[in-house]
Amino acid sequence: MASEEVGKSRIVSLAEEAKLAATETVKEAAPPKLAIFSIAKSLIAGGVAGGVSRTAVAPLERLKILLQVQNPHSIKYNGTIQGLKYIYNTEGFRGLFKGNGTNCARIVPNSAVKFFSYEQASRGILWLYRQQPGNEDAQLTPLLRLGAGACAGIIAMSATYPMDLVRGRLTVQTDKSPSQYRGIAHALTTVLKEEGPRALYKGWLPSVIGVVPYVGLNFAVYESLKEWLIETKPLGLVDNNSELGITTRLMCGAAAGTVGQTIAYPLDVIRRRMQMVGWHNASSVVTGEGSGKASLEYTGMVDAFRKTVRNEGFKALYKGLVPNSVKVVPSIAIAFVSYELVKDVLGVEMRISD
Repeated sequence: MASEEVGKSRIVSLAEEAKLAATETVKEAAPPKLAIFSIAKSLIAGGVAGGVSRTAVAPLERLKILLQVQNPHSIKYNGTIQGLKYIYNTEGFRGLFKGNGTNCARIVPNSAVKFFSYEQASRGILWLYRQQPGNEDAQLTPLLRLGAGACAGIIAMSATYPMDLVRGRLTVQTDKSPSQYRGIAHALTTVLKEEGPRALYKGWLPSVIGVVPYVGLNFAVYESLKEWLIETKPLGLVDNNSELGITTRLMCGAAAGTVGQTIAYPLDVIRRRMQMVGWHNASSVVTGEGSGKASLEYTGMVDAFRKTVRNEGFKALYKGLVPNSVKVVPSIAIAFVSYELVKDVLGVEMRISD
């Protein structure tokens, strides 16, 4: 009897231990509150960075899009200064920021997802790289950062692409447009009703192809340049704590934005033109109304490239590059620095450099 009681007590003891172990396993599997808060803070920082940077350069963003899609037979915008003056004289101060609300509604989640995806992708890619023999102690290289940035760009672009299409159309329309989109929701429902669900992803392919070098190079150049400056400490740009000042980080961001946008810009032009296909009530800038020539229809990305170069020359692929360059330099710089500063304020220890 004693042995049976001992056996029962052992069974009960083992059952309790198993139950306790299962409970501990569940606790370990559940995400800690601190991790959830850290993720939320990272997303907030990315969103704030995107909103601040885009609002700062909203007039140049609108001018860039108008230059990209204007009809070659009805030229209204002949450069950065003239274009901004024309918008101001015809539409007032608010015209300079037309479409910025939609742009922020898109860029805030886009930026949040992009920065967070980059952090996660860089961790995952580095982990996979370290699994290879001889790479156990490897660190992120410019090529690995390029891959992580490309992944982040594709994820963020795909998640918010319909908002980008709507933002482009709201930006292009003027007070003289025969039909008006009244806002984000109205534009989305109108496109769905008149052109179908697939229309929300017009120009998605060149966008994805373009975002790979653009976002990838942005992160790769920014992080690699910062790392090089911290290691070499040239011209006193790094303090004794191996920290870069805000001005130096802005310079790194500006260099990253310049490299990325120059390489990817032609794909951005083609994307914007494909987004306007099927919109028959656009302004005269898009449709060519009054010029006697209708707007072009594109069957795909290659066809859009071919017709653009054939009808307007190779230089058409870089329409709006000057205002875009003026916009990108501060925009990317402000985004990177804002992201890191907001994370500092929110108390998130990890930066993208880490």
